Amino acid sequence: MREKTKKIWIGNVCIGGGSPVAIQSMTNTRTEDVEATVAQILALEKAGCEIIRCAVPTMEAAKALSEIKKRIHIPLVADIHFDYRLAIAAIENGADKIRINPGNIGDASRVQAVTDKAKEYGIPIRVGVNSGSLEKNLVEKYHGVTAEGLVESALDKVHMIERMGYDNLVVSIKSSDVLMCVKAHELIARECPYPLHVGITESGTLLAGNIKSSIGLGLILHQGIGDTIRVSLTGDPVEEIKSAKLILKTLGLRKGGIEVVSCPTCGRTKIDLIGLANQVEAMVADIPLDIKVAVMGCVVNGPGEAKEADIGIAGGIGEGLLIKKGEIVKKVKEEELLETLRQELLHWNE
Repeated sequence: MREKTKKIWIGNVCIGGGSPVAIQSMTNTRTEDVEATVAQILALEKAGCEIIRCAVPTMEAAKALSEIKKRIHIPLVADIHFDYRLAIAAIENGADKIRINPGNIGDASRVQAVTDKAKEYGIPIRVGVNSGSLEKNLVEKYHGVTAEGLVESALDKVHMIERMGYDNLVVSIKSSDVLMCVKAHELIARECPYPLHVGITESGTLLAGNIKSSIGLGLILHQGIGDTIRVSLTGDPVEEIKSAKLILKTLGLRKGGIEVVSCPTCGRTKIDLIGLANQVEAMVADIPLDIKVAVMGCVVNGPGEAKEADIGIAGGIGEGLLIKKGEIVKKVKEEELLETLRQELLHWNE
């Protein structure tokens, strides 16, 4: 459980030991392209990303980390799959954490070399296990890929690095099967003292990925399991941050930022509610208030439905209402609704 896990520092971000759940993403640029990678990371920072991971498939990518790190403001994690020399180079070039699957980088001597380098620089190792690369003996033992097999694989790798004299670890067990992933986290949380990085891997495009990630992360985080998360989406990684923030807010694990609620529209709707709700959501993204804003489609139910919101707008025929705590404040022209709401929010604390 979150409160009981070991505290691990990734750069200046602490995870575990009751720390807030941290939001991660991963760049999809070529890491060797410093300009493109830095630009993407800065955009992710602005969206609310707190830890960023970059793929390191080449020595050129490993060396690029040092320049990238100079120009960003959040911890930088290097993702290494097969070549242990890239892990060592990434550490030497300033990575704040490395992600490896010890089963993919060779024999124990190579894992030892990476572990020794991480110990020398004092950075954590994220030990990752993925359902797609579960060892053959465990697939046979459990008659297929199972949650139990994933957990055994992860703990085997954790114990290997512990025997090498290092316990600055973060653990991840990922699967694209949501319920298997949930069960695996429930099992490993009982046995593992290290912070858990949680995500539903290969979850899919924006729609499918958001639904699978919301269900999986929701079930796991609501049990007090998980210390840092990534919502894996096929698309712009900025969308991952938006989704992660909303998942954490919905679970009560994060406060701050305006929450927009809107009705689903019906035959009474006389304005472009869908367009208006999207405009409101975009408009409030950078307004630092911890309040709820309602966008309602009609003046019949709008005031009542908006009662739980701090402020809201409801559309009519060519006009709309400004509502505060369910009380109608004033009526304005439809084209003035958005700006009226914006001005109210900008002067909220006056």
